[in-house]
Amino acid sequence: MSIQSLVEAATNPPKSDSLPSSPFDANSFDAAVMSTYARFPLALERGAGCRVWDTEGREYLDFVAGIATCTLGHAHPAMVEAVTSQIQRLHHVSNLYYIREQGELAKWLIQHSCADRVFFCNSGAEANEAAIKLARKYAHTVLEIERPIILTANASFHGRTLATITATGQPKYQKYFDPLVPGFHYVPYNDIGAIEAAISELDEGDYRVAAILLEPLQGEGGVRPGDRAYFQKLRQICDETGILLIFDEVQVGMGRTGKLWGYETLGVEPDIFTSAKGLGGGIPIGAMMSKKFCDVFQPGEHASTFGGNPFACGVALSVCQTLEKDNILQNVEQRGEQLREGLRAIAAKNPHLIADVRGWGLINGMELQADIELTAAEIVKVAIAEGVLLVPAGPKVLRFVPPLIVTEAEVNTALQAVEKALATLTV
Repeated sequence: MSIQSLVEAATNPPKSDSLPSSPFDANSFDAAVMSTYARFPLALERGAGCRVWDTEGREYLDFVAGIATCTLGHAHPAMVEAVTSQIQRLHHVSNLYYIREQGELAKWLIQHSCADRVFFCNSGAEANEAAIKLARKYAHTVLEIERPIILTANASFHGRTLATITATGQPKYQKYFDPLVPGFHYVPYNDIGAIEAAISELDEGDYRVAAILLEPLQGEGGVRPGDRAYFQKLRQICDETGILLIFDEVQVGMGRTGKLWGYETLGVEPDIFTSAKGLGGGIPIGAMMSKKFCDVFQPGEHASTFGGNPFACGVALSVCQTLEKDNILQNVEQRGEQLREGLRAIAAKNPHLIADVRGWGLINGMELQADIELTAAEIVKVAIAEGVLLVPAGPKVLRFVPPLIVTEAEVNTALQAVEKALATLTV
């Protein structure tokens, strides 16, 4: 189905008869659900394409996409068909048995990446946990490192488990959760000298650096793209030393950068990389993928009850096949360039407010000047009032991560909302 036909189908989406008739009560929600999110004051109940509707019936253009997750937007026909078909056939069995859908998805991922092996789980944090465990076992059994260290970057984000918040180079995510997991060391992003110095210092007298874990583009750290020359030099260092190169592609993978994988933009191949978010288009699934030489896991050393079950894999495969069949990556490149050009035009009109516009494909950031009081969250609130959903990436960066099927007209609508929000907030 073409992107234009999806837009036409979403113009008047059918309302579900199963929706509750009583008004949504935020107070009762807050009384029952832990306060782990600072939520914006709206409750969404249905979606179609790049549009969502709240419980009051108001329509919004969704440039959050579940934070870079709803690859094909909302209620995409391919996903609806896959969900319906799979749930009627087989939705879950144990990994004690062969699962046809898991094998088919793994084969697709291998055929469309540099990976030789795939492990399935439920989320990006779990995928990164699996990568950390694999790197540690490889360090002990192959590199013969007694106390392995994994280098990660300042301002990175790798998940919310104890190991992945330790890997995350942002102290705000680690506060009150110590003692943290040992075996991580932080370096500045895109700074090859810092990497070389860290390896030299940590390895003095005894090899300790086993792996380097980085995002090809830092998402939560402010939408900061990796430098191509930096990553190519990093690949050379890893080849010369035996250090594993691991990429966290949880946010940038599955076509969001305009290529299927972020590492393709950098011109290097990782030894291990992870995916989640966009892999299932909104259905929870994660994957840790590796080259054959570092696939050292044996039965019983890692597992996941729900990981790779028939339902998640069947739906994820439909997302993968639709990306390929409908040539959606071309749309990502075109709409991404349109979005950046529009944001740069806004920045040129407001140099006192906007410091930078950056990104790849349909993951883009607009950074505000550091010396002004205006924050990204304030812009998000006004944009919501204008009918457009956006998301911050830190206090000073506004992030744009719409579904990959977004249209030219929808990009223009989002740009207009941003311009209007800036004008409203700076009167």
